[in-house]
Amino acid sequence: MNRLNQYTKKTISKNLIILGLILSSIYSCKNTSKEEKEIVKNKPNLLFIFADQYRQASLGFLKEDPVHTPNLDQLAKEGVFFSEAVANNPLCSPYRAMLMTGRYSLSTGVVENCNSQRTALGNYLKKDEICFSDVLVDNGYSAGYVGKWHLDGPEPTPPNVKRVWDTWCPPDRRHGFSFWYAYGTHNRHNVPYYWTTNAKEDEKIYIKKWSAEHEADVIIDYLNNNEKQRKSDEPFALFWSINPPHTPFKQVPERYRKHYEGMSHKDVLNRPNVQFNDNYDLKRGDHGVEKRLDQATDYFASVNGVDDQIGRVIAKLKEAGLYENTIIVFSADHGEMLGSQGLMHKNVWFKEAFKIPLIVHYPKTVKPKTDDILLSVPDYMPTLLGLMGMEDKIPNVVDGKNYADLFFDKPVNRPEKQLYFGGKSFASKGDARGFRTKDYTYAVVKHESGDKFHYLYNDVKDPYQMKNIWGENPTLDAQMENELARLLTSMNDSW
Repeated sequence: MNRLNQYTKKTISKNLIILGLILSSIYSCKNTSKEEKEIVKNKPNLLFIFADQYRQASLGFLKEDPVHTPNLDQLAKEGVFFSEAVANNPLCSPYRAMLMTGRYSLSTGVVENCNSQRTALGNYLKKDEICFSDVLVDNGYSAGYVGKWHLDGPEPTPPNVKRVWDTWCPPDRRHGFSFWYAYGTHNRHNVPYYWTTNAKEDEKIYIKKWSAEHEADVIIDYLNNNEKQRKSDEPFALFWSINPPHTPFKQVPERYRKHYEGMSHKDVLNRPNVQFNDNYDLKRGDHGVEKRLDQATDYFASVNGVDDQIGRVIAKLKEAGLYENTIIVFSADHGEMLGSQGLMHKNVWFKEAFKIPLIVHYPKTVKPKTDDILLSVPDYMPTLLGLMGMEDKIPNVVDGKNYADLFFDKPVNRPEKQLYFGGKSFASKGDARGFRTKDYTYAVVKHESGDKFHYLYNDVKDPYQMKNIWGENPTLDAQMENELARLLTSMNDSW
């Protein structure tokens, strides 16, 4: 009996020790979990929104285009507005590649829009690129992508076969995005289609709703996270690529058109460089479709609608208690000429296509202001990583610079130029290079014939770029040529 008691006591004692260790382990795990949650709580979320073909002049608070954008106006009022931001290569795919990699077009190989006739040339986002999303996911973020991707190369087709624009992006090419609600590229604003996270190539879904509105629905669901679209114990990084106000402008809900009821394009296009010529051929080489100025009211209606849908997402962020700790960025891949200089669309050095919106809103940390730094698209990735406390995670291969110190009014080495890079997709059918400073915009177009044409504008004296002053001052001309040569040499551009 004593032996049994001794054995029982030893067994109980041993079990108590084991139980104590288990409880200690559980308690330790709980404490670690709390610490992890605190770390997550302190890491900012990121919502990066960019609207396709949205020019800077269509921000309502600038009082240039006749648009109604109260939500973006409020973001700019509470955040940092970068008044001199440009799209260095003002086309859909090149901008996206620069945004994702922090590298210029020649570095990524995405020099023009992705389609089946350019795939064989390497004009697509490479699988081994280190993307913005890769860095975020590697550092504890749950990443999602909604909307237009346009970074993959469809199966190559020969020049004499109709080119293919859209293609499915397989999971191993999504660069860390674990939530996927996207398409390659299409212009079906009213009946869009998407591939979802787990969909196979033949399983795209069609939606009968304006794309910007439907995508806002998807993002609101993502923020609610009822279906576990993201890891709730991780901060999120969500990229939202809105196709409107891209063409076709007429595909916009009637409720947004009402603001311009009874108005013509001459009533709304107030820029003095718009050419009102009813016989002017506005056909553009990059789309091959004639677009007329009478669609201007639809463009502005789309701008108003985009702002409305962004407002719905912002309201959800506030309702969910996420607003203060979420960095909201609003930008665009390029602008829209809309009749200025007698042109439509993009891929030119004129302000209407070149200058883009850029607002960074982070009320918890950053005070409101307007900054005129000559920021370029490859700077976005390193600068935002710096703002998010990950400056040591910026990949060594990026071409852009980290200017995060300017958010805290610390001195930065401000760039003097912004590169302009143009492919062969625009009206002149030529290849172009140029740059922009605080005072001038300079571009050189090399036509297929071998002829060169120079364009130089004094943006201070001639803000609408209505007079090409090339040839008026040989000393200034030579300075521009030499500075462009130095810039291109520094970027290993043999152009």
